[in-house]
Amino acid sequence: MSEQRILSPEVEQQVREFFQQELRHPIRVVYFTGGSDCMYCDLTQQLLEELAQVDDRIHLTVYNIDEHADKAKAYQVDRVPATIILAEEEGEEKDYGIRFYGIPAEYEFSSLLHTLAMVSKRESGLSQPTLKFLEQLDRPVKLDVFVTPSCPYCPRMVYLAHQMALASPKVQSAMVEAMEFPDWATQFGVSSVPHTVINEGAGTLIGAVPEGMLVEEIRRVLAETPA
Repeated sequence: MSEQRILSPEVEQQVREFFQQELRHPIRVVYFTGGSDCMYCDLTQQLLEELAQVDDRIHLTVYNIDEHADKAKAYQVDRVPATIILAEEEGEEKDYGIRFYGIPAEYEFSSLLHTLAMVSKRESGLSQPTLKFLEQLDRPVKLDVFVTPSCPYCPRMVYLAHQMALASPKVQSAMVEAMEFPDWATQFGVSSVPHTVINEGAGTLIGAVPEGMLVEEIRRVLAETPA
């Protein structure tokens, strides 16, 4: 780990004030590191450790994906760095299927902070029509949002995917840092971001789209995919 802190005193104070205002219930952050070729694993872990030090409602657990293969399997994690945001109630975890693959840095730092707040509140903030649609889902929906840290439009799409995962047990969502996982990005033809992949390529959206447009694309994918 680097001895130099990632969060400056000014940013740390801003984060502290944000958490004081926005956090409501405890959160557990489960982080998977490991692998000698993981360029950003140490930095991601340090960032999460610094955030956990800011507010004692954030409980961080760190696993090595090689040494804790059983835990990785349980959380369905097969690559690192991987960050999982869970609700925590009296020591019990609730996994909404919300993941960050890669370091949530630069613009994506905001999507991490707002996702922590959302899970802490247990409120998605989605519109009633979207909530009604999600309540009626009878099949799984997987949303992978490919991003780069320098993309100012990406956090909105990441957060929208995470909102849907919080609202429905049928939805899983992930931020994927495209430059850290080039093979994964190439698999889905990612050339610009945000690039949202629905159900492993059954649907695709390019750009930061409104809530209703994502709903309609999910609806189309489910209608055109055999049950």
